[in-house]
Amino acid sequence: MTESVGLPPPGLILVLGGLLLPLLRGLGPAVALLLPLLTLAAIWAIPHDLVVTLPFMGQYDLTVLAFNPPTRVFATIFAVMAFAGALFAHPIAGLDSERGRRWRVELPAAFVYAGSAICVTFAGDILSLFVFWELMAVGSTTVIWSAGTKEAGRAGYRYALVHFVGGVLLMAGILAKVFALQAAGVADPLALHHFFFGAAGFEGLSFGAGDAAAWLILLGILVNAAAPPLGSWLADAYPEASESGTVFLSAFTTKTAVYVLMLLFAGTQLLIYVGLLMAVYGIVYAILENDMRRILAYSIVNQVGFMVCGIGIGTAMALNGAAAHAFAHIVYKALLLMSAGSVLYMTGKRKCTDLGGLYHSMPITMTCGIIGALAISSFPLTSGFVTKSMINQAAADQHLALAWFTLTAASAGVFLHAGIKFPWFVFFQKDSGLRPPDPPWNMRAAMIFFAAVCILLGVPGVYGPLYSILPFPAAAGETLYAPYTVPHVINQLQLLLFSGLAFFALLPVLKRTLTITLDADWFYRRLFPGVWKHLVRPVVLAFRELFDYLFGHMPQMVKDLVYSPPQESAMFKEWGLGGAMVVITGFLFAFLVLGYIAV
Repeated sequence: MTESVGLPPPGLILVLGGLLLPLLRGLGPAVALLLPLLTLAAIWAIPHDLVVTLPFMGQYDLTVLAFNPPTRVFATIFAVMAFAGALFAHPIAGLDSERGRRWRVELPAAFVYAGSAICVTFAGDILSLFVFWELMAVGSTTVIWSAGTKEAGRAGYRYALVHFVGGVLLMAGILAKVFALQAAGVADPLALHHFFFGAAGFEGLSFGAGDAAAWLILLGILVNAAAPPLGSWLADAYPEASESGTVFLSAFTTKTAVYVLMLLFAGTQLLIYVGLLMAVYGIVYAILENDMRRILAYSIVNQVGFMVCGIGIGTAMALNGAAAHAFAHIVYKALLLMSAGSVLYMTGKRKCTDLGGLYHSMPITMTCGIIGALAISSFPLTSGFVTKSMINQAAADQHLALAWFTLTAASAGVFLHAGIKFPWFVFFQKDSGLRPPDPPWNMRAAMIFFAAVCILLGVPGVYGPLYSILPFPAAAGETLYAPYTVPHVINQLQLLLFSGLAFFALLPVLKRTLTITLDADWFYRRLFPGVWKHLVRPVVLAFRELFDYLFGHMPQMVKDLVYSPPQESAMFKEWGLGGAMVVITGFLFAFLVLGYIAV
């Protein structure tokens, strides 16, 4: 192990560079494309055994840079995503255009967000992890607000409240764990490896039902993972960001939560059932939705459910599958949201009922959207086929029948809502009469880049480099996982075929209304405002009138009482100096007597 003091984690290149972008004016867009590439180069230039520490409070050392087993794969895709997102958000019309003015706020915030996520993956102690975890919340909230609409303002406010509550839970658990470690005589209670609750691939402590610290930390992480009922913030906030802001938001928060769950709770059986719930929950709400970006937002919940379930299984195959699927998911979900964002940018419409027939004039956007839809559906020769199936295989290897059947059914459901529903209603179905062209070159380039990645990662032999950076790479001469077996290919094609037939058979039922579907966000979008409007506010207004009367008239009443003429208020007539001194002396004497008795 190589130790160093003073070398910053590579994510700070994005954080600090992003904050400087508004000062660069004309050079800003070009530098924005360079910063993620520099970050990616730094990630791969750092020796695997390097550990960077900084002194903290005189008695601790913060480990701000260390390689954990899944660091390389998550940090790599985060940097790649930052590059593609910056390309998609490029202010093609110049910094003085409306998009350019938004870019000056959105992209710096997005780079702070992405850079903080990369710093989380390099954190070697829990305090460093928490600091960058909270900085992510600040950056992502600013990305939402940068859209500049009233809806984005409200959604960003709700988003910030939820995530800061999650941060409070996380910090409470961290403090409880630190105090327990200090009581046990641990010299360095902030070291990340002392917090390992899971077993399986990462050695650590057991996760007990009575361990308050573990429960608080788990709840804080599950907020960011968008686990129901804690995850309604995702579909509430992400679609309100700009077309490029939503692309950034889809990549980092939930996948960073997956990364931290993998470190701290690998092998925790509870996560199997949490993941299965997420996989089914996301499908149900995505099928019910009409807004194309809310469809894809709920699809994020569904796909993260696969990863969380794999972490709960906790074997080397399952954890590799969760990490590989996170890598692939960031690419194809960003591609789908780029396609949806391009449609929104060119038409100004986001509801499926307002769209259709766009294949006539947006062939590149349509093609890239279909490739993303095939990848998320695990179609052979796409990235999803070689990653998601590892989790299913891990469930089968451990004879977890419920998990295997649920994940298989969820795979079919993915094809229903993201694989067919999104491209069908947006690009085909009815002819809406809209004939917008494909978006500007930078948006097309970002989509084509990620579409190529989706296909290349699914080509036999080409996915090898991805497998090689997973937490548990194969030993020399061995095969990590073989996705292209005849049974696997045939079973997956059958599954997709019958899912497609089911979609078109149920098509009359799947046509949506103009509304959106509320889930747990009903509480803070309907119940709480309703209670305030119809119950609390009337009471407050009633008491306010009483208080206004009392406090409005009291000064005059006191003035009239105290300063009335002597003949009207003999009680408060003027005293002479001698009388006043007698009264004061009497009070002092009484005070001394009482004090003496008390002693």
